[in-house]
Amino acid sequence: MAGMGSAGAAKGDGRAVGLLRGERSQQQASFVELFLDLVVVFALNRVVASSAAGLGSASATEQWMALLRALLLVLPLIWVWTVTAYGTARFDPRGNEVQVVVLVTAFGVLLLGAAIPDAFGATALAFAVTYVALQAGRVLVLALTLRRHPLRRLYLAALFWFCVSAVPWFLGAVTAGVAGMLLWLLAIAIEYGAARIGWPAPRLGRERIMAWAYAPEHLGDRYRQLLMIALGEAILAVGIAYTDRSGFRSLTQTLGLLIAFLTTVLLWRIYAYKAGDLFGTAIEQAKDPASLGRVAAGAHLLMIIGVVATAAGHELVQTHPIGHTFPSWLAVIIGGPALYLAGRALLERVVFNRVSRPRLIGIAVLLLLTLPLAFAPPLAAVAAAPAVLLGIAVADIRRAAGRLPEAPAPPG
Repeated sequence: MAGMGSAGAAKGDGRAVGLLRGERSQQQASFVELFLDLVVVFALNRVVASSAAGLGSASATEQWMALLRALLLVLPLIWVWTVTAYGTARFDPRGNEVQVVVLVTAFGVLLLGAAIPDAFGATALAFAVTYVALQAGRVLVLALTLRRHPLRRLYLAALFWFCVSAVPWFLGAVTAGVAGMLLWLLAIAIEYGAARIGWPAPRLGRERIMAWAYAPEHLGDRYRQLLMIALGEAILAVGIAYTDRSGFRSLTQTLGLLIAFLTTVLLWRIYAYKAGDLFGTAIEQAKDPASLGRVAAGAHLLMIIGVVATAAGHELVQTHPIGHTFPSWLAVIIGGPALYLAGRALLERVVFNRVSRPRLIGIAVLLLLTLPLAFAPPLAAVAAAPAVLLGIAVADIRRAAGRLPEAPAPPG
């Protein structure tokens, strides 16, 4: 689990040891993990659809609130996925007990996705109860399963923090308006913060994240899969928006679909170029895989939020291709790709210990374009991102021309 695991603990309860990964365990994602990813696609799609609907409101306040609500929904969804990924990096996902845990998680994510459209209204309590039961329930089951194994105290520590965060989750669910959203933000901050500092708990101590040191190849594969499903959701969202209407599709809607496709392809290309393929190996070679793995995980979180924002912008353009472009619309249309590039630049640092100037230049160009694009229609604004992304992709190709394949060089 995220923030849990010890490099030792080879001795202990025999049944618990049998659940843990061995030296010969396969590092590729298992089928049950990929099944979970498919359910995550559904949940992310509901976030994109809900945020796009809120952005289409005539009220500027409602537009910005829609962005905050989307963030408050994406973060717990990604956290559920992350906790699961760290768990299957430690426990063998081909064992029956672990598969049951992953499948229960998939069902929980399905329920969360179903509650998302009205997660700050009628289904707020259902969302909070499902989330808390899912997170706390999993670590409780694993703690009981581990029995006398030394890893048990780590899961008990995580259980302590999930119980602490449950208070603002439940209070936020029954509190209306901004106050409820702030309580949920507090709950998310508690969980992310506790994991970041090693789940410190009374009488249980603290533990740094060690799963990256234990299974860097597996976690690298899982994070690549997560990025790919986020990109797949971007295509799914705009495709549904394009087809979910009767009658003639206008030229502007078709152009919006083409731009969305090109943008997603370029996002994939920029990610996969070297660093996206090599970051698992780089972390394995690092002197401190745990610390570097945390940075890589943060980089992917930034990229996924960027993809979700970009997808919301593309879906929005399907219904509002022309007319006025609001600042909140630019926040997703331009801010989404910019945030993605920031995460990808951070990943470049992880793998090659260097600053990715093309990506930083791309971020600067996107931000500089926001002023003139504020006076352009949404379709023109959304077309700016792939133009900048194409420039970065071309710069990558030119830089690699005539050179030998580059090996990872993580920070010392």
